[in-house]
Amino acid sequence: MSVASAAIRDAGTSDVPLVVDVDGTLIKSDLLYESALQFLARFPLEAWRLPHWLFTQGKAELKQRLSERADPSIATIPLREETVALIRTAQAEGRPVYIASASDRRLVEALAERVGGIAGVFSTEGGVNLAGDAKARRLVAAFGEKGFDYVGDAPVDFPVWRASRNVLAVAHGGDFSQKVLAAFPGARIVTETRVQPRDVVLALRPHQWAKNALVFVGLVTGHHFDAASTFASLLAFVCFCMAASSAYLINDLLDLPADRIHPRKSRRPFASGAVPVLYGVVLAAILAVGAFVLSFGLPAKFSLALLIYLVLTLAYSFYLKRRMMIDIVVLGGLYAIRVFGGVAALGLPQTPWLLMFSLFLFTSLAIVKRCSELTASLPGEGRPGETKKLAGRGYAAEDLRVLFPFGAAAGYGSVFVFALYMSSPDVAALYTHPNRLWLICPLLIYWISRMFLLSNRDQLHSDPVVYALTDRISLATGACVAAVLAISI
Repeated sequence: MSVASAAIRDAGTSDVPLVVDVDGTLIKSDLLYESALQFLARFPLEAWRLPHWLFTQGKAELKQRLSERADPSIATIPLREETVALIRTAQAEGRPVYIASASDRRLVEALAERVGGIAGVFSTEGGVNLAGDAKARRLVAAFGEKGFDYVGDAPVDFPVWRASRNVLAVAHGGDFSQKVLAAFPGARIVTETRVQPRDVVLALRPHQWAKNALVFVGLVTGHHFDAASTFASLLAFVCFCMAASSAYLINDLLDLPADRIHPRKSRRPFASGAVPVLYGVVLAAILAVGAFVLSFGLPAKFSLALLIYLVLTLAYSFYLKRRMMIDIVVLGGLYAIRVFGGVAALGLPQTPWLLMFSLFLFTSLAIVKRCSELTASLPGEGRPGETKKLAGRGYAAEDLRVLFPFGAAAGYGSVFVFALYMSSPDVAALYTHPNRLWLICPLLIYWISRMFLLSNRDQLHSDPVVYALTDRISLATGACVAAVLAISI
């Protein structure tokens, strides 16, 4: 599939070649961004190389280096159905179809192989970034002026369209359609796509914000219900929501190849191609900075807790999530930091009881989360001895038989800590009837046991904290706990 094999075509014949652009046209993503993200996922400590390659050696060299060291998993990147249909129609008519892209040759050839029936490829090589005028010159040299039809999607494609016989465009919005039609009245708009606000919101994972309700634990356990404390807790909640969404965006961008082969995660906005990956990078930066700006209205300890949370989530996304058991400890810590952040926002001292209780309970919930993901990845009911591994994680199916006991032990450990807490002087200072708090222990045992049973049955399809806030039985259990607290005060 070399350029040398491309023969010059007569524009008047029925076998005029169809030349198809890649980024945004044939695929719903961009190979440069995909490669850069996978490079960062694999070599996070070498992030400095990206600007070094770009500014000292040029864009073409950057693309070559990335193709050598990063695998964007061409087989999983979503194709644009309308463009594929155009290719199949041309092939059925006996017309040769070529792919022309500014991406590195190795990636373009892999994509051509995936599509099938491609006559040849044009790509960035020899230090020449194949975009704009450079692409137009290469195609004219191969097919002659007006000797090919071209499908593109961006302003950089205008020079190529001027040299082509027929202009076909994938328009990302109505404004671009109008510009193309104004410059080329006979142009054909293959499809018009728009990034839907709903998809952008979904990319922020707002349903995961429910976990940030943990910042209100300090408000409730410390019985601080005045207006100032309530406002501080609400502001802390907003900060954690922004920081969490920023972290989720980064995690999703780094996890694209694994998400695209997952039965549920493949429908996420970035994995499905509904939202461009560049949007995610920009949004993640804006949300992270915004969270810190808002945190300055709270005590410095809260800003520190928020910083630790973001550092841990980045470390988790780039490296720790692939390390067996370390990922569980970090996940449990991320739950606990929300609680400590809520206490810090109120300017209250951290208590050792809350520290120990959070350590055990959230470690247990982190194990539940990993067990649920592992169980869901199996083709059928989870079975001991199954060798299938969880994509992007350090676990295999046989680990379930030890993970479940680990999680249950940690969960029951949190109940034990709570029982010890009820014998401490702190309880007598906060509650008039502290003995009534014993009723919370069987409620906790019931809820923790039920979560593990649901996970084992592959019925727990989301984060356990999020699930608890949407599950009627969990909500009823929480209401019972609240009632016990109320009658104990």
